[in-house]
Amino acid sequence: MFSLTPPDLGPWRAGNTGVEGVWHFDADVPGRRVMLSALVHGNELCGAWALKELLEAGVRPACGSLTLAFCNLDAFDHFDANNGDASRFVDEDMNRQWVPARLAQAGTRERRRAAALAPFVQGADWLLDLHSMHEPGLPLLLVGMHPRNLELARQLRAPAHVVVDAGHRDGVRMRDYGRFNEPDADQPDTRSLLVECGYHGDLASLDVARDQCARFLVTAGTLTEATAQRSLPGWQMPDAATQWALHVTDAVVARSEGFTFSQAFQGLEVIAKAGTVIGDNDGEPVKTPYDDCVLVMPSTRQARQGVTVVRFARRELLR
Repeated sequence: MFSLTPPDLGPWRAGNTGVEGVWHFDADVPGRRVMLSALVHGNELCGAWALKELLEAGVRPACGSLTLAFCNLDAFDHFDANNGDASRFVDEDMNRQWVPARLAQAGTRERRRAAALAPFVQGADWLLDLHSMHEPGLPLLLVGMHPRNLELARQLRAPAHVVVDAGHRDGVRMRDYGRFNEPDADQPDTRSLLVECGYHGDLASLDVARDQCARFLVTAGTLTEATAQRSLPGWQMPDAATQWALHVTDAVVARSEGFTFSQAFQGLEVIAKAGTVIGDNDGEPVKTPYDDCVLVMPSTRQARQGVTVVRFARRELLR
């Protein structure tokens, strides 16, 4: 069920860059070029609400620049609360297209749109990509594999669970595009995060989206703490009491839409014993590979051949 309704983007649809849905603001003072993106999937409403509210609040960068992008507007236009999964994308998942070869092929609406957005992503130093989840669950901050992003997660002090992973077998995410996926030694000043704010239709997902935007903008130097408190009152929630890094070691990829779990996992379960059967992949038992294995984002909502349905992770307390 969707308690969170789709925002009216009418006044903000055109953007101010010549690319629909993309807004860009420059400060007079040099600084980081920061980008916030939402609606990479058309049914992930919380990020769209947060960007709309930033625009309504008249937020402008204290230094550097700020880009706000409503990404998959074609999919969003087809949103139906009674069939929320149907508007995830139109032709194919936009968050698997971020390699030059795919962006150069204009065969789908998602690739054409990603190609139009690519210059803004390339031009950003720091990127926060706002998402939500198929299933109810606690927020997750996805940092990729580079230590600089894990360190930023520590600086943000929320959410409690930080996923360290290399992405998906079926394509490249926006947060891993171009120089964001280069080693720390080559790109010491770039940062890119993807936040899963909670279930798509949960009002609490918007609270998380607001919180992450406020934290990210202040940490980047785009907003001062005083400006954020004045312009975005109540956006920042309490810090996480502890933070866990979940180091993904394995991904389970469905052989078909027939993949099933052994029980109704919601994510972040810690499976005590190696070899525990947690699902069936077209007749092959799916077993945990080690003791104290954490299940990351288990879901069969999009299950089909080649799609990741759960990831296995070891957990480490962030200090």
